[in-house]
Amino acid sequence: MASPRRPADASMVRADALTALALALAGALVAVLVWTAQVQEFRQPMWMAALFSVLIAVPLVWRRSHPVIATVATSVAYAVGGELGAMELTVSQVVLFVPFYSIGAWCTDRVLAFRARLCVVVVMAIWLVTAGVRGFYSPETGEYGVQAFFSLFMVQVLVNAAYFAAGWVFGDRSWQQAIEREALERAESEVRAQQAQLTEQAISLERLRIARELHDVVAHHVSAMGIQAGAARRMLGRDPDRAATALRSVEDSARTAITELGTMVGALRSQDENDAPMPTLADLRDLVRAAREHGPVDLEIVGEPREASPAVELTAYRVVQEALTNTRKHAGAGARADVRIRYREADIEVEISDDGAASRMSRAPGLGVGQTGMAERVSAVGGTIEMGPKSRGGYLVRASIPTTGVRQDLVPSTVEGDS
Repeated sequence: MASPRRPADASMVRADALTALALALAGALVAVLVWTAQVQEFRQPMWMAALFSVLIAVPLVWRRSHPVIATVATSVAYAVGGELGAMELTVSQVVLFVPFYSIGAWCTDRVLAFRARLCVVVVMAIWLVTAGVRGFYSPETGEYGVQAFFSLFMVQVLVNAAYFAAGWVFGDRSWQQAIEREALERAESEVRAQQAQLTEQAISLERLRIARELHDVVAHHVSAMGIQAGAARRMLGRDPDRAATALRSVEDSARTAITELGTMVGALRSQDENDAPMPTLADLRDLVRAAREHGPVDLEIVGEPREASPAVELTAYRVVQEALTNTRKHAGAGARADVRIRYREADIEVEISDDGAASRMSRAPGLGVGQTGMAERVSAVGGTIEMGPKSRGGYLVRASIPTTGVRQDLVPSTVEGDS
């Protein structure tokens, strides 16, 4: 596993250098004061006591980048100064604690961290016991009394035990907190990435929805306008009345397209989707009535009509609208279309069939996304759709749109055996 600790940067090194300098100056000052006041017995001159206070603090500069080396260097300097009788025993304990703590907090090799700290504790314990035994046999001990010697010895043992135990526990706790902090940062990064992905998906879905709405609203009426305008152009010289009728149809389709575009734009701009009503199955009769201006269209409703969700009703309406648009564009002149809406127990079946002889390879210009849009709409609400030529001629679109919210796979296929 990667280390949860980032490598020590320049700012950390500067902070550690300042800490080392501060402890070195404090240790040297305390050593001079203790030597002057004779609070502690030194066997070396004052300058040597001050020097060792500085030497044990210098390795703290590398306590984060090389904590084991810094701990060993500090411990060796402390032991040498103690053996020479040139080490003050107050600030030096703090200096000894800091790199030992840093092993637990910063050493990336946790096995090495455990073994290094264990070795330091064992060696320091052996050295402390050895110094105690030697002190017990010192002639000076008899002058102060055995009880006083053991009291001072126990103080040293307890102080060192407290420092090393605290350094061990707090170092491990700092490492664990670093692991938890790294996990939180990683989780936060994943959440941000997922949010960005969801945002991109939402934008893509919204673009697709707008594209479908534009196609369904615009293509239906614009294709009718194109057909009627072409008819008016051909009949303008021979039959002005029929040409005028065709142009009035173009005018009506343009008004309707503008109205529906306004409704769609209002829905897109509104924060509340209910502010701008979208077409429902109740509007199918108007749709069929408008389609009859271009050819015979029959509407049949089977079963007891019931209210469905807005998404289901809008999907059913758009399927009928697109299928009738394709019939008008591709089925040929005089083609008949039948629209059937079947209310079944768990779904609504929408069927649009025509008897046209023309291929679905476009005879009239189009965007080429109508059937794709129908399939996407039906799939989005968990339904299935079949689109294809009938064996006896004509074309069939049949969509099954569930009203229970159960999603099914999209099943496009060629319909056989229908007439």
